[in-house]
Amino acid sequence: MVRLSFYGGVGEIGGNKILVEERGTKIFLDFGQSFTFGAGFFVDYLQPRTLSMLKDLLEFDLLPRIKGLYAEGLLERTGIGYTEPEIDAVLLSHAHFDHCQHICYIDPKIPVFLGEGTKIFLECMEEISYSCKYGDHDYRTFRSGAKIKAGGMRIEPVHVDHSIPGAYGYLVETSAGVIAYTGDLRAHGPRKDMTEEFVEKAAAAEPVALICEGTRMEEVERRQNYSEAQVREKGEEIVGGTDKIVFVMRYSRDIDRFRTFYEIAKANGRDLVISPKSAYLLGRLIEDEHLDVPDPRTDGAIRVYYRRKKSGTYDDSDYYKWEREYLDRMVTCEEIRKRQKEYLMELDFYQLTELIDIRPERGAHLIRSMSEPFSDEDLSEEVLQNWVEHFGLEFHQMHASGHLSREQLEWLVDTIAPKKIFPVHTENPQLFKKRWKNAVATRCNASIILN
Repeated sequence: MVRLSFYGGVGEIGGNKILVEERGTKIFLDFGQSFTFGAGFFVDYLQPRTLSMLKDLLEFDLLPRIKGLYAEGLLERTGIGYTEPEIDAVLLSHAHFDHCQHICYIDPKIPVFLGEGTKIFLECMEEISYSCKYGDHDYRTFRSGAKIKAGGMRIEPVHVDHSIPGAYGYLVETSAGVIAYTGDLRAHGPRKDMTEEFVEKAAAAEPVALICEGTRMEEVERRQNYSEAQVREKGEEIVGGTDKIVFVMRYSRDIDRFRTFYEIAKANGRDLVISPKSAYLLGRLIEDEHLDVPDPRTDGAIRVYYRRKKSGTYDDSDYYKWEREYLDRMVTCEEIRKRQKEYLMELDFYQLTELIDIRPERGAHLIRSMSEPFSDEDLSEEVLQNWVEHFGLEFHQMHASGHLSREQLEWLVDTIAPKKIFPVHTENPQLFKKRWKNAVATRCNASIILN
């Protein structure tokens, strides 16, 4: 008997926690946090208590009550007694928080399988971010083409194209047949061939079940999305058509997007200005020989922006140890203000205050190369537009999604042709049921037996 249990990612974006069980073997496919996690009970400064975080989350059934899953030190006063691990493995698809964040609660004795690139991302984010504390784990890394054995199950990871390197789907062998899990993926990025390879292998396996992400499964597409090549083309038009500074906002872990604007900057004779966090991440990623990224310590087209801290004088002691590695690549607001046309500068939302010191010329450009808000009522969007208007910036929205469009989803499912489809990572599972008769709309904490 093969059982699938869905403890997250059902009827919501992210938070994937799918338990696969057979003959005493139990594995989790991802263990993430959804974007709306805990919204019904926690808000702003009302958050789970640091000393009893697991207890507080279990109180509202925000995490599954499963013995042999959680770390011993977190179980005090939860009503769940500690036992040796009863979970054979957690398989992470990639390093986005909605797929990996909650491994911070699991027993460190449980093996965590993940791609080489994913491990680099997790380690790096722990070093530079207060919010990323994943804890100690028995990490077991792999590359595409490897085979994993967890308990009595054999699993094949297959690389896919996503908006972060090191993303994988999985083919899980069971007595009922192969279970294919997409993780998150797209077919319009620079490595769409990897997604095509996953689809080809999944189809050849004739899976009994396809656990499929459906982020963009909508009646009508609400957002404007481009391919990565189109982002490059449109970005080139903006940068090449102005003699003013151009700012760009992107997701920090989207290395394809970094590479796009890096190439645009070089093609137009500009320096790309990045943050110390981005520089540190790139410095770690060059350790992976399979990732083609420039070294920020030596690349002449990259500068690192340092804001004033503590002393206000750019003194070395003002900065964290990991920031100091790139001080010889420093560019300051004073330098950028004097030679604005020489730069293409990455700008995070929380760095907008740097515009006050940079004083961009009116008519300068701001490219938001990330998803626009779902709602017109988004407060951050209103704040951003106020800054844009105040400094007289030309605003552009251009983004290549990390997820399949509805048309691409239909191609994936029709090509793989599974016996059953289980939609996850979507707010519209009913659209799967409407499109495919063999789609199963599950609910959180529900279990399904595969025959």
